[in-house]
Order: sequence, then structure tokens, then C-alpha cells
Amino acid sequence: MLNEIGHFTLLLAFCVALIQATVPLFGANKGRTDLMAIAESSANLQFALLLASFAALTHAFVTSDFSVKLVVLNSHSLKPMLYKVTGVWGNHEGSMLLWVLILSLFGASASWFGKSLPILLKTRVLSVQGAIGVAFLAFIIFTSNPFERMQIPPFDGQDLNPLLQDPGLAFHPPFLYLGYVGLSMAFSFAVAALIEGRIDAAWGRWVRPWTLAAWIFLTIGIALGSWWAYYELGWGGFWFWDPVENASFMPWLLAAALLHSAIVVEKRETLKSWTILLAILAFGFSLIGTFIVRSGVLTSVHAFANDPERGLFILIILGVFMGGALILFSLRSSAMEAQGIFSLVSRETALISNNLLLAVSAFVVFFGTIWPLVAELFFDRKLSVGPPFFNAAFTPFMILLGLILPLGSNLSWKRAYLTNTVKKLLPVLILCLCFSGFIWSIQTGQSLIGPMGVFLGTWIVVGTLVDLLSKLGSSKSVRRLIFLPRADYGKFFAHVGLGVTMFAIAALTSWEKEDIRVVPIGSSWALGSYELKLENIIETRGPNYFSTMGIIQVSKKGLAITTLRPEKRNYPIAQMPTTEAAIDYRISRDLYVVLGDKQSDKAWTVRTYLKPFTNWIWGGCALMAFGGFLSLTDRRLRIAAGSNMKKSSGQTT
Repeated sequence: MLNEIGHFTLLLAFCVALIQATVPLFGANKGRTDLMAIAESSANLQFALLLASFAALTHAFVTSDFSVKLVVLNSHSLKPMLYKVTGVWGNHEGSMLLWVLILSLFGASASWFGKSLPILLKTRVLSVQGAIGVAFLAFIIFTSNPFERMQIPPFDGQDLNPLLQDPGLAFHPPFLYLGYVGLSMAFSFAVAALIEGRIDAAWGRWVRPWTLAAWIFLTIGIALGSWWAYYELGWGGFWFWDPVENASFMPWLLAAALLHSAIVVEKRETLKSWTILLAILAFGFSLIGTFIVRSGVLTSVHAFANDPERGLFILIILGVFMGGALILFSLRSSAMEAQGIFSLVSRETALISNNLLLAVSAFVVFFGTIWPLVAELFFDRKLSVGPPFFNAAFTPFMILLGLILPLGSNLSWKRAYLTNTVKKLLPVLILCLCFSGFIWSIQTGQSLIGPMGVFLGTWIVVGTLVDLLSKLGSSKSVRRLIFLPRADYGKFFAHVGLGVTMFAIAALTSWEKEDIRVVPIGSSWALGSYELKLENIIETRGPNYFSTMGIIQVSKKGLAITTLRPEKRNYPIAQMPTTEAAIDYRISRDLYVVLGDKQSDKAWTVRTYLKPFTNWIWGGCALMAFGGFLSLTDRRLRIAAGSNMKKSSGQTT
């Protein structure tokens, strides 16, 4: 019965979304406040209906209701409860239901937290959100029904993909969707502003919290996915430039550009057209990511579906929304004239450079991701674009971004004097060069990537600290430092996080050590200053898998450090093996061990890695997300925005 209720509420949500997309928009055009009021109530009702539908599907997974086809294909009665719950979104249909639930959550949030928005702008934003909901609810109802029944229910299910049965990946998709779908709010604000023909400083300030929230969730989601790939897949890396990895990274880059561009709109009322375009493109690349994951046009270990019909449906949605928004963008070009004037040496110019580097790097990733498909379609050639291309083409833009960031942060608005900024940052530059030289003296004869990463990381972190301290003015008061706006601290932590991540990636790339060998039981081998010994191989079992586990003792200078237990698991229901790496996490390095195949009665292949500063990569991501969260909690900005918006749009309220 609950499954029928879930399906029924899904259909009702589609009807409510149709009303939300049309009636309030008609009321806004006619000045009918009674019709405009429907936007908020329909947004809240749509969220409630989809929450009920999602709860019904979750109940089916938790209770192992094998009358539902989706549960049969993605669950099993012996599966741990955590993975029964996460199995709801560990498949195409369930993940799309989560997608539209989050979309409706953002629409409802706009009605809850947008009380000071002008009624016309708010109505149009909610109507655009409703239109997106109509498109994706139609996609679910007509191509991806999660409540499809089995004619003859089996006794048990086929289990969830074993690779997805992991805590890291359990929470990775929800955060990623909160980021993907959150960018729909920036898109809705952009389209609503284009319809109204008003883009000003208040609009720039209003769109920032929604973009910032989406960027925070994307940062967390990407970091969780990277961490999962690192410890679960057993290949020892944290990023492979896989098409689905790229699908989330491209919107992240554009969202970062949009955040910085919106600051210029807010402060100087310039870059209006560029900011609107970034808002459209950021959500457009989220839709492109959805297409890549679900169409099957590009092969990936992360892909949910391999169905060209579904891919065509998503492609039509992408064409309608992006095409419509870009046409409206061209028609409203006169409403986006820049008002602020600034010199070549200014913070505005630095932010423009930041925007261009982020946008171009996103398109470089897009080109490398989509090129194999283009080559096959138009040139009948099968190509593979891998890490060498992305590393060579993408890295220079990030190096330039890292060099510009501290300079831009310390420049004044409108007009700045480069000599003053250089004088302020000269000690930082000297410190960075000395530190990099020290590293180079240790690492002579090896890659330049390590010293370069040390330089960039130090340059960004210390340069950002100088920018924060400069806000104290001549007082140098600790009290004033404590009471700086949260947005200033948010910027500080986000930029420091970027510097830490850049340093960690460069250090790992340059100084990683790897050892692959066949090891008889009882034998020892060395890696760096560590000695490892394969004590034994044992057979064990988990709740729904069998495991072959290695027992490896690790010591340093004769002192025992830890015992590592790498595994090779086999899931009999899914008939799929997995590799579970054993990792000894330390502040400055990870010792990473993978158990390979059996070579003889008492010998096994073992891969061992010594990975310096790996955890700093995710620590940097955590700092970036924390910085974004601090900025998001700065109520001063949003209250002022509401006040400014009312003053500038008083005739619309």
C-alpha cells in the first residue's frame, strides 16, 4: 500500500510542479498577488509530496519489499541496514527521486528564507524552479519509475553493487546532488532577473548564498568521492580524470567563478552579463553531468545507467533550459550594462582574471571529457583521453590562479597601486622562495612539481594571512581581529584550504614511493624507512561477503608501528570481487597496502605505497567547505541585501 501511495504522491508532485511553473508566472505578468501567492504554497506542497514518495521508497528498501523491482535489483535481505538505506539512491531511479526531492527542497527553502525578497522576483524564481521540477518529474514518471512492481516477487534480491557498500560512498551522492541541484537556484535567480530586466548589486548579493551553499556541498561531495576512490578501489590514487569525476568538477569550477563574479556585481555593479552567463552555464554543466552519468555515452565505473533513450530525454531538457535561458540572455543584453569603472590594476581586474582562469579550465576539462565521443561520432575513431592530457592542459591554469590569488586579495577596489601591494607581499615571496629552495636542495634531480607546489601552497596561505591582517588597519587590535565579519574569515579559510590542497597534490605526485612484489608468507621487505612482514593469510567472512585477509606487521627501526589487514572480498550474491586496501594514516604520510592475487601455495602479490601528505588533500577540501560555511552564516550580508533590494525595487513589492 505504501508503494502505491509513494507512486501517487510522485504523480501529484508533477501536477503541483505544473501549477508552480505556470500560474504564479502568469500572476507576476498580470500583477495578480493572489496568483503569485500560489508559488510559495505549491513549492512547499511539492516538497512535502516528494518527501512522502521518497519515504515510501526508503521503507521498501528497509523492509526488503521484493515486490518492488528496484529493491530486487539493488538490495538483499542480508545486507547491513546502512546499505539498505543508501541502496535507495545507489541506482538510477532512486537517485533521480533524490534529485527531484533536493530540487523541491531548494524551492521550498527559497520560500522559507526569502521573506525579504521582492514578491515579483521571488515568484519568478519559484516558477523557474517549478519548471525544472516539471521536466525531471516527467523524466522519472515516463522513463524511470522507481515504484515499478514485479509480477512474481522473488524470495530475495540481487544485492547492491559491492563497490557502493561503503560509508564514504553512502554519503557521497546526497552531498553531490545538493551541489548539483543547488546550482538550479542560481539559474532560477538569473532567469528571473532576465525576465524582470533588473540586475543590480542587491541581486548579486542575493544570488551569492545559494551559489555558496551549492559550492560547499559540491566541495564535500567531490572530496568524499575522491576519498572513497582512494581507499576503496585499491589502485592507490585519489583522482583519475574519469568522465563522471569530471562531471562534478566542471560545475564546481564554474560555481567558484560565479561566486567571485557575484562579488564584483555586488561591490561595483559591473560584470553583470558575465555573472548571469556563469549562473546559466554552472547549472548547464550540472545537467551535462547528469547526462554523462545516465546516458551511457561515456564509460565510467561511477555511471548509473546505460540507456540512450534516457540520455536523449535529458539532452532535450538540457537543450530547452539552456537554449531558452541563452535566448533570453541575448534579448536582455541592454539591462546588463556595467556601471562601475575600475582601473587595470584593481581587485576587479584580479577577479576577472580569476573568473577567466576558472572558466577556461572548466572548458578544458569538458573538451577532454567529451572529445572521445566527438571523435567516434564524426571521425569514426576510438580515442581515450586520460590523465596525461588533463595534467598537462589543466595544471598551468591552476598555477596561474594560485599566483594571482594573494595579489588579487590584497589589491584595493576600483584603483590600486601595484607597488604598494608588491611591497606588502615581498616578505611572503621571499619566504616562499626560501622554503621552495630548501625542498629543492633535498629533492635535487627530481621533478619540479614538488618545489612548485610548496611555493604555491605557501604563497597562497601566507598571502591570505597577510590579507586578513591588513583588515586591522593601523590599530593592529586583537579585539578587532576577533570581531571581523564571518565572510572575511570564510574567505581566509577557503583560500588557505586551496593552498593546502595544491601543496598536498604536488607533494603526493612528486614524492610518492611504490613497491610491487611477490611475497612469500613470513617474508619481509622494506619501503623507505619502514619494514613490512607478511605474517599470514587468513579466510574470514562478513555479513554478506567472504574475505581473504593478509596480516602485515609494520615496523620502523625495529619498533612495531601497526598491523595492516588488506583484503580481497567476494560478494556471492552479486558475484563480484572487491579490493580493500589497508592504510596506516599519519599526519605527514599514509602507508598504503593492497593484497593482490595468489601466486603459489605460500606467496602473494602485494602492492605497497608510501604517500606523503595525502590526508592534507581532504583536509584542504574540509577547510574550503568550512570557509564557505562561515561566509554563509554571515547574516549581515543577507540582511543588508534584503534592505537594498527593497529600496531598489520598491515599486515591485
